[in-house]
Amino acid sequence: MAKKVLVAMSGGVDSSVAALLLKEQGYDVVGAHMKLWDFIDVGGDIYKDGRCCTIDSITDCRIVCDSIGAPFYVLNMSAAFKESVVDNFVSEYHRGRTPNPCVRCNSDIKWNTFLKKARELGCDYMATGHYAKIERLSSGRFTIRKGIDSTRDQSYVLWGVSQEALAGTLMPLGEKLKSEVREIARKYNLRTAEKAESREICFVVDDDYRRFLREWEGKHSQIQQPGEIVHEDGRVLGHHEGTAFYTIGQRKGLGIAHPTPLYVKEIDTEQHRVVVSDNDSLFTTELTAKDINWVGIEPGVGPFEAEVKIRYLHQPAKAKIECLTDGSIHIIFEDKQRAITPGQSVVFYDGDILLGGGVIA
Repeated sequence: MAKKVLVAMSGGVDSSVAALLLKEQGYDVVGAHMKLWDFIDVGGDIYKDGRCCTIDSITDCRIVCDSIGAPFYVLNMSAAFKESVVDNFVSEYHRGRTPNPCVRCNSDIKWNTFLKKARELGCDYMATGHYAKIERLSSGRFTIRKGIDSTRDQSYVLWGVSQEALAGTLMPLGEKLKSEVREIARKYNLRTAEKAESREICFVVDDDYRRFLREWEGKHSQIQQPGEIVHEDGRVLGHHEGTAFYTIGQRKGLGIAHPTPLYVKEIDTEQHRVVVSDNDSLFTTELTAKDINWVGIEPGVGPFEAEVKIRYLHQPAKAKIECLTDGSIHIIFEDKQRAITPGQSVVFYDGDILLGGGVIA
């Protein structure tokens, strides 16, 4: 009997081709679209900015599934998504941190809530259209390898996926280039073949997180506290409407006058202050990370060297990683890194093997 797989379908070309390839490989494919939010909750321009979780996206998924002979479901996961992802997104900014909601969505929604639904439907696996590869190492652990298309590799946002979840997951696009995926979609006349892709946060549909925070806070009776913009030497340079509207390393939109460029160095939520400095002050060699998930390496190993990314588009940097007794890790880079940002993910590799990751403290 063919193995049954539930494919997470966004309405884009990648997940469409993932479903098609699995069907060709002999799997019993079922498509499912996760309804995560509504425009009435997240705002934005529904006509200009609509991407996933819209009627159009659901229609595209359904038509693709019909064309490959797969049943299709819409799964309402909006309550879980709000609690786990959106509420965390808002609270992290209020704490002066810069979250990565895609990482949290992957670990808590796709590889938790969605995987549970796959098992409820009698599926042996779940699958996604991520550009990454799952492999079982000689140690028995499952790991993630970078996708062969370096311009699309998504291993960085997958560091939080558990071993149990990886064992039940398929990622058929890891060996494909984006251009190949497009060609496959065209060859089979998939409705999504020419559909534009988006790399923005799915529920911040206009890519304006400040607009999102203002509207969200207005709906939930949350109030930002104004405060001072302060130079690191103590001089007050201006005022702000709320620390949540700033991120480490930010230059534009500070609203202050100064003879040289200044950047956000620190966000002090207790004193409601935004601390600014020149660019050189943003560089440092160390960080501590918490909420560690070990992927391609056993937990608690001795100090080891790895290539480390501190943000999605960061060029991996050589560093030494030490495990601390409280479960966190301490990372020391060979070279100074710019704007290490609390709340962002730090992910470490051995070549193309994802060893693990965590959240910058």
